[in-house]
Amino acid sequence: MGLDIFNLKKHYNGQDSNGIVPVFDGIDFSIKKGEFVSIVGPSGCGKTTLLRIIAGLDSASEGHVRLGGEPINGRDKRVGLVFQEFALFPWRTTIQNIAMGLEIRGASKTERNAAAMRYIKAFDLVGFEHTYPHALSGGMKQRVAIARTLIMNPEVVLMDEPFGSLDSQTRNEMQDFLFTVWKERKETILFITHNVDEAVYLSNRIVVLSKRPSKILSVFDVDLPGKRDRTSPEANRVRKEILKLLTRSKTG
Repeated sequence: MGLDIFNLKKHYNGQDSNGIVPVFDGIDFSIKKGEFVSIVGPSGCGKTTLLRIIAGLDSASEGHVRLGGEPINGRDKRVGLVFQEFALFPWRTTIQNIAMGLEIRGASKTERNAAAMRYIKAFDLVGFEHTYPHALSGGMKQRVAIARTLIMNPEVVLMDEPFGSLDSQTRNEMQDFLFTVWKERKETILFITHNVDEAVYLSNRIVVLSKRPSKILSVFDVDLPGKRDRTSPEANRVRKEILKLLTRSKTG
């Protein structure tokens, strides 16, 4: 089921001559079912605002978002969210955090715990089922957060800088983990990041936004074979082109 963004515009009330502060102006792109698409752009260009509108947490000034041809209006159970801050409940254990959405939906304890255990095994969290978030590493917390989202079987997964707070080594490990999960499951993922290397490593396509009021500067296809190589000639070529484009946008 594809995600389509049509002529999306967003502005806030401000103090300029028009009385508004434009964030982005006429964003159009589509994501096919099973694609991994990243969005990169300068700080303040509206990447997170765009994600919040797609998630139904904010409203557009103009334009609309459709999933499978149906409009997204407000929070939609077809859309899953993963944030940078993990957003785990500190009073709930790993299994309880992962199973929370199923609990809200009314699944029995036996059903939701069985489903959560499947993710605990798949996400290498065995032995930490009854551990509280404060005792988990950053990478483990993010695996719990991703599992909590995927267990609900959303049709599209939105990720807002999910690895931004992790150290470099853990971040690389989580990129490998997410890429493996995506290759196996083929979720439709829209991924926000400031890190161009991360976008190139993970994505099928990369949407590059300009500075605010942002527009789409270009969309890059990432044609890398099965197992990704961060230092391959093709990865370096795409990375250089994106960085050059962002630098021109910043100074132009």
